[in-house]
Order: sequence, then C-alpha cells, then structure tokens
Amino acid sequence: MFKIATFLFLISIYIFHLPADLLAKPKHMFKIASLAPEGSVWVNSFKEFAAEVTEKTNGEVGFRIYPGGIMGDDKAMYRKLRVGQLHGGGFTMTGISEIVDDFRVMAIPFLFQSYEEMDKARKQLQPMFKERFAEKGLHLVAMTEVGFIYTFSNRPRVTIADLQAAKTWAPTDDPLTSAFLNNLKISPIALTIPDVLSSLQTGLIDTAFNSLYGSIILQWYTKAPFVTDAPYGYAYGAFIMNAKAIAKLSDVYLAVIEETADKYFSELIQKTRKSNEESRAVLISQGVKFIPTTPEELATLEQYRDQTIEQVRGKAFSEEIYQTLDQTLTELRSGKDGVN
Repeated sequence: MFKIATFLFLISIYIFHLPADLLAKPKHMFKIASLAPEGSVWVNSFKEFAAEVTEKTNGEVGFRIYPGGIMGDDKAMYRKLRVGQLHGGGFTMTGISEIVDDFRVMAIPFLFQSYEEMDKARKQLQPMFKERFAEKGLHLVAMTEVGFIYTFSNRPRVTIADLQAAKTWAPTDDPLTSAFLNNLKISPIALTIPDVLSSLQTGLIDTAFNSLYGSIILQWYTKAPFVTDAPYGYAYGAFIMNAKAIAKLSDVYLAVIEETADKYFSELIQKTRKSNEESRAVLISQGVKFIPTTPEELATLEQYRDQTIEQVRGKAFSEEIYQTLDQTLTELRSGKDGVN
C-alpha cells in the first residue's frame, strides 16, 4: 500500500511540474506557416500575438507556427491550406496575389513617396481586400509590411541601361513586375523567393529587389552588395486563414483574434520600419555600397510606370481597386484628404 501511495505521489509531482502546454491542448489549434525566418521581427511579433490570443481565450485557441519556408513557398502553403494541412499563413504579396489579384495593386513600381501614403492607401483598400479574400474562402486577418524595396546587385545598377545589362530576378507569376521590366526591355528570370539566394550565388541572376532589412535576414546582400539608393517599390504581405477553419470559432474568440491582430500587426509595421532604418547602417558596416541615381532617371522610370499601369489595369488588378488607390493618393497629394 505504501509503495502504491508513493508511486501516485511521485506521478502527481511529475504532472504538476509538466509545462502547461503539455497539460492542456487548445480546443482550437491553428497551424500557420510563413516564409519569414525564425528570429525575424515578423515571426517574433506573430508569436507574441499568438501567446496573447491563447491567454485571452483561456487556452482554448492556439497557434503553431512553421517559419522559414519549411512548409514550402507561397504556392505550397496555399495548397496545404486548401486541403487542411495548414489553417493559415503569412503570405507575400506576390504569392497570394495569384489567388486574389487585386491584392497586388499597391506594388506598382515607383508609386509611393512616403509612409503616410502607404498608410492611407492601406486603410482605404483593406476593406476591399477583405471582400476579395472572402470571395475565395479566405479570411484576411491582417496586412504585413516588408517596406520600401531597393535594387540589390553585384555591381552598380543606377540607370536603365545598367539594368538592361543585368540578369534580373522577378517573382514567379508576377504580371505587374514582369510587365514593368518588359517595358524597360528587360527579360527577367522568374524565381520563387526561396530560390533567389542560391541563384545569386551561382550567377543565374545578379540583380534582385528587397527591403534593407529583408536583404539582411535572407542574406541576399552578401552576393549583391550594391544598392541603388532610390526605392524601386513597396512590398507587403498578408496573414490569412482558411475561412472554414475559423468559422468553428465563437464570435467572441474571433473578435479576440481580430482585436489582438490589429494591435500586434499595427505595431509590427512600425517595428519593420525601424528595422529597415537601422539596417542601412548595418549594411554599410558590412561593406554594402549605396549608389545614388538622378532625378532624370527616376522621372523616366515613372513614365514607364504609367505606361505599365495602362497595360495591366483591368488585368493584373481590377479597374475598381486601381481607381480607389489612385483617388486616395490624388486627394492626399493635393491636400484635399481630410480623413486621418
């Protein structure tokens, strides 16, 4: 009897000291994948968001994240989401825009001039984006930001002629980037994001586009240490979930996810911007050279941008979404915008 009592006592002590996550599994466990690497500002913020959701739902809702592309690229993640292997993911704009083409409209090259313009455009367009995702059985939880992206290359590429002589990367299945580069008489080499670094290493490409922080996280700068010091465009993404998966949640728990996401992903945008600002000094310390271009060259690139817009509007994205974006920027730039 003494032995049995002792055994039960030891078992109770063992169970008492088990981690809480082993004692109680969430009723709703969502598997979320991302291309963002472990330790990045994006993954760290998502973990903070997930922990707070679990706390606010008394452990009933949890998230398991698979970072660093271990679930594949955007296409692979989306396929797994559709069949239930994943419940959601952090998608790049180029990847998820194959499903919701209107989502790529903010990626028009040489469009935004400031963070203020980005913020205004995102605020105006996000309700429309939500509708578009819902039509595809997806729930847009939050938008993410990569930031202003720059041209990284193995030698200075500050003129159109320089770019024409380069082996330039374009994201796979990105009609907007491809159309713009084609107008510059550049035939890009289409690759998924996970393939870019190895392609820079082998010389398949020598020019790619990324944010300053992203180039460090993904190590692209090590093979492309020259940066054209004028933003090429704006990159962003989305945290989306399968609408069927979250339909199992109560309205209260869904509201917790939405409210907590609004808090953390709004903070994440500011963290990302700070990381990009700090990355300039880091890159310079690593020997990266920032090469200025001229106002005349930028003006020419903006003309090609306008030509590209006329070609792709109604095709790469809808006329409605473009008109909303254009009107938002026109009002803001003219000083007629009165909405904060």
